[in-house]
Amino acid sequence: MEYEIRFYYPLTKYKEKLLELKKTKELNFEGRKYEITSQFDHPSKKFSFYTKEVDGRFRIRKTESKKGIKCMISWKRRLNDTVDKKINKEEEVEISINSKDYDNLMFLINNVLHMKEIETYERYRTTFSNDEIEIVLDEYPFGLALEIEAKKNIDNPEKIINKYITLLNLKYEDSYKLSWDDKYEQLCKEQKMEKFNKVLFDKPMPKIK
Repeated sequence: MEYEIRFYYPLTKYKEKLLELKKTKELNFEGRKYEITSQFDHPSKKFSFYTKEVDGRFRIRKTESKKGIKCMISWKRRLNDTVDKKINKEEEVEISINSKDYDNLMFLINNVLHMKEIETYERYRTTFSNDEIEIVLDEYPFGLALEIEAKKNIDNPEKIINKYITLLNLKYEDSYKLSWDDKYEQLCKEQKMEKFNKVLFDKPMPKIK
């Protein structure tokens, strides 16, 4: 199970938030990396991941950093009572694969399993962590997200998250309950911009202001 909370800001806030996190002595800076993620739906509508009942995301992600290239398959599902609580509680399963198999994996997903590609997005992720928490700054083409996630298998994850909410002078009421794609769609509607299924840095994007 995953416990997390996220906040959104304009991209111009990146340096300010980065400095705040670097000044937080409890955290260790782990660097910045580039990620590209594709999200797929089940080939049968009967088992769609995007129904209200399931509300899940099947993802394939490639990550590039100074340490090399990684690839991961993941499943993430928002639980029904998430919107009623201060902290998101989500189901998450992850599998790491050899990055050299990324192209073959994408071939199998698209041409053998015939899963429907719903969307692809890019971001830069800057990570801070310690034994109890991981805090990231995610630079999306439309804005900046600050996410606080309790490490798995620790006691009192909600208490741990609350500790860092207090340390960083954040407010629960300013958090955003839904996923990045919900935020992107909301911004497109508000700013009357075309919604793309590929959310990339070289495309015209709405902006968090």
